[in-house]
Amino acid sequence: MSIMSDRRTTCQRGEDELREIEVLIISAQDLKNVKHLTKMRAYAVVYVEKDFHMVKTQVDEHGGTNPTWNQVVMVKFHAKLAEKDVLAAVNVDIYAHGHVREKPAGSARVLLCDVLKGGDASDPVDNPIQCLTVQVWRSSGRPQGLLNL
Repeated sequence: MSIMSDRRTTCQRGEDELREIEVLIISAQDLKNVKHLTKMRAYAVVYVEKDFHMVKTQVDEHGGTNPTWNQVVMVKFHAKLAEKDVLAAVNVDIYAHGHVREKPAGSARVLLCDVLKGGDASDPVDNPIQCLTVQVWRSSGRPQGLLNL
């Protein structure tokens, strides 16, 4: 199964063509423990356009700072974004689930231009990648952990 693949659909509003990318969120390792009193229960939020479409993984109840999700998510975005913005990316924000609030544990990015090569509407697979490991960054700008896709 490909880790990232692409599908195109036309939005009902007319000309707004949407693309959908399939991402397998495998696991993360060596994240910062942002829950000091309880065990960290991590989940990931995946998006290309944060204000348009975001998808969450399930919460890993047992992995702590080394969560495992093994979950496929489908993320939608406007097709023109990939054509106009060379810095457009698949973003993965990792949070520690909490009873009072969610605490950010880090984030990672994969540029769309690294995984999409234009594609064809009749061919749903653009540039499948079998495995990818990217650096997780804290909000302070420090590297802390890895994300496996």
